[in-house]
Amino acid sequence: MVSASIGIIFAFVAMLCWGFGDFLIQRSTRRLGDWETLFLITLFGTIILFPFSFSKIGSFLESSGVSFWVVIIASGAMLVAAISEFESLRRGKITVVEPIWSMEIPMSVFLAFIILNEKLSTGSLLLIALLIVGLVLVSARETSHFKKFFLEKGAILALFAALGMGATNFLVGWGARETDPIFVNFVMNVILTFGAGLFLLAKGRLKQVFYDFKNNPYSLGTMVIADNVAWIAFAFAMTLAPIGIAVALSESYIIIAVLLGFFINKERLQIHQKIGLALAIVSAIILSSFIV
Repeated sequence: MVSASIGIIFAFVAMLCWGFGDFLIQRSTRRLGDWETLFLITLFGTIILFPFSFSKIGSFLESSGVSFWVVIIASGAMLVAAISEFESLRRGKITVVEPIWSMEIPMSVFLAFIILNEKLSTGSLLLIALLIVGLVLVSARETSHFKKFFLEKGAILALFAALGMGATNFLVGWGARETDPIFVNFVMNVILTFGAGLFLLAKGRLKQVFYDFKNNPYSLGTMVIADNVAWIAFAFAMTLAPIGIAVALSESYIIIAVLLGFFINKERLQIHQKIGLALAIVSAIILSSFIV
C-alpha cells in the first residue's frame, strides 16, 4: 500500500510536467515541426538516461523474451503516436484536440484488463468515467465544438493519436514492470532519436534543429526537461500503482493547463468548464485516495 501511495505521487508529478510540457510542445511543433520536436525531446532523454542504463544494455540485447519485445513494440507505438499527436496539435485547435485525447485513458484501462488481467473496482471505474467527462468539459472551451466535433480540423488525427498513445501508455507500464522505468524510457528514447534523426538527415534538416535550439534554449530546454520527467515519473507510477489509475491521474494534466490560464493569464472559464474542472478535481482526489 505504501508503494501504491508513492505511485500516485509519481502520477501527479507526470500530470504536472505534462501540463507545462504540452503547451511548449504545441509552440515547438508550429515553429520547428513535428520531427524536430520529437528529436530534441528524445535526444535529451537518451543522453541523460544513458549513465543509468549502460550496464543493462548488453543483457537486454541478448534477451528475446517478453521484456525485449514489449519495450521494442512500445517504442514503435510511441513513434507513430507521438508524431500523430504532435501533428494534431499543429493542425488543430487545442480546444478540439485536448478533449479527444481523454480517450487515452479507457484505451489503457482496456488493454491492462485484457492482457494483464488487471481488474479495477466498480468504484474506480466509475470515478475514471467521471474524470474523463470532467476533462472533456474543462478542455472544450467552446460548446460549439460538440456539434461538429469530429469535423473540426485535426480531430480525426487526434482520435488516432489518442488510441495509439493509450496503447503506448499501457506498453510503457508493462515494459517498466518487465525491466525498470528508467531503462524502458532510455530504449524508447534511443529508438525514437534514431528514427527522427534519420528522417531529418534525409530531409537535410538535422543541422537546423541544433541551430534552433541554440536560438531558443530556454523554452525548448524547458520543454525537453518537462516531457522527459513526465514520462519517467509516469513509468514509475505504473510499476507501483494499477496502470488504469496511474494513466487516469497522469492524463489529468489538462487541469493544470486550465488552472494556469485562469490564475496567470486571467482567462475566463465558461460554466461548463467550471463544472468540468470541479468534477475532474474531485474525481482525481477520490480516485487517488482509493489506494493511498
